[in-house]
Amino acid sequence: MKTRNLYLTALAFYVCACDRHPAPHLAKKEPNYKKAESLFYYGNKDSAFYYFNDVAGNSKDSSQVAVSYSYMASIQSDAGDYFGSQENLLLSLKHLDEKKAGDHYCLSANYNELGLTSSRLGNYETAIRYYDLALRFSPEAKFKWRILNNKAVAFQNLQQYTQALSLYDSLLNVATPDTKEYARILSNLAKTKWLKDSSYNAVPPFSSALQIEKRVKDEWGQNASYAHLADYHFLPHPDSALFYSKMMYAIAQKLESPDDQLEALQKLIKLSPVQATQAYFERYLQLNDSLQQKRNAAKNQFALIRYEAEKHKAENLQLQKENAEKQSEMIRQRLIFIFAGLLLSLTIVFLIVWFRKRKQQVLLKAENTVRESRLKTSQKVHDIVANGLYRIMTEIEHQDHVEKNLLLDKIEDMYERSRDISYEKQDSAHAIFHDELNKLLESFANGSRRVLVVGSREELWERVSLNVRQEVKCILQELMVNMKKHSSAGNVVIKFGQQENQVQIQYTDDGIGLPAEFRYGNGLNNTVSRITTIRGKISFDNKTTTGLKILISFPIG
Repeated sequence: MKTRNLYLTALAFYVCACDRHPAPHLAKKEPNYKKAESLFYYGNKDSAFYYFNDVAGNSKDSSQVAVSYSYMASIQSDAGDYFGSQENLLLSLKHLDEKKAGDHYCLSANYNELGLTSSRLGNYETAIRYYDLALRFSPEAKFKWRILNNKAVAFQNLQQYTQALSLYDSLLNVATPDTKEYARILSNLAKTKWLKDSSYNAVPPFSSALQIEKRVKDEWGQNASYAHLADYHFLPHPDSALFYSKMMYAIAQKLESPDDQLEALQKLIKLSPVQATQAYFERYLQLNDSLQQKRNAAKNQFALIRYEAEKHKAENLQLQKENAEKQSEMIRQRLIFIFAGLLLSLTIVFLIVWFRKRKQQVLLKAENTVRESRLKTSQKVHDIVANGLYRIMTEIEHQDHVEKNLLLDKIEDMYERSRDISYEKQDSAHAIFHDELNKLLESFANGSRRVLVVGSREELWERVSLNVRQEVKCILQELMVNMKKHSSAGNVVIKFGQQENQVQIQYTDDGIGLPAEFRYGNGLNNTVSRITTIRGKISFDNKTTTGLKILISFPIG
């Protein structure tokens, strides 16, 4: 996510910029201001927002009002309410005087935060203008470095790499080596060079920055470096990219940063093996829904606090003019309004969450449909074209004289079937299935290989549906093709039988068996998929010194 690259100024530093050298009249802080400040630093930011809002609306001290709005903006920004944050930052600026040196700290911090929120919203050119204003009022070199770094990132996002590199070079020249600031600038500089020139080798500076961040225990910096390394290795070295994505996800979880977790999960979904992708995808959806719900609730809560504060102020003025008999009625109406507002907010949140989940379900269903269609077409291509050709080749290979017309008939049949490969076209139900199946299996016999078929009788297949018969035919054809290609077997026995409501097929050969590190290829993957489709099971017995035994079973009907 682009906002990660900003190396955002920590909230404590941001607020400290307003309050590090306060104006003399801030020495006497109002009680609600003290309470709000205490709640903020102890992490109770919802309550802190309420009291800062009270100070901003009622205090006569302009500096105290400005700082309160700045605190409120930082709380909203942290909760993802960027528009609300910008509104309060602009209100803070209205209570500051550019001519007063004591206000310059807060002016600089406010403009920097406006630049950050603009960048989060994708308004990079606006962000650069705010960073220039922040630099104009910044009294400290260290804070200027942070602002210049943020400005460089905005140039990077605008693909104005020359301007970004110029800023990073100037920052790197004055930064103290082996510090987290130096590491962050080095990492950002390397990323910008790589974005400008894809042939640039960014690994050495990325690695150097990461080592510094580990030494100084800068976990946020490590998070960014892992993200940079994952992006850099994404195409040329996906295994390395997967490793760094996992490292990023682990440290993002440690930092409890949902945005960075989501970014890491996006990388893991793209890079991981198929069997791991589903778990990452489900975690991504869960985390994204939770984050959006939390941010929407926070936005509603901040707006409700502001609204209630204004309403409370107006009501107090009204209550002063009314007699005692109307006070109870006004309080009752206010409580009803609050309840209605909360109920409406909860209803809106519920509808938003429901709509998004419904949309995701529809998209997932559509994706699954497309995936199943592609798999089915792939299986048909494999069975009709690949195995069909292989079977004809086998017959030609072991016949001294080939009847031209018979060969042309077989090729024409395979041609016609391949033309209809995208249609759900079943083979004729009038053919005698067990004879057809037996001929298929025995066609793999030759002068050096015997194929014996036992138990495949008409009675066995009477209750088996046409669709299941065709799947069994494709499954056995695939096993025989694999036997022909790989087993070097001299004797093959396929035994059919029935036990209770199950058809059982036992394949045995005296070939070389399966290798120790056996993995399914495309053909066997299709075979397993077909067996699953007919609710069947398959097992491989490779414990004997020679040969292979395969057991297949599936229900009748």
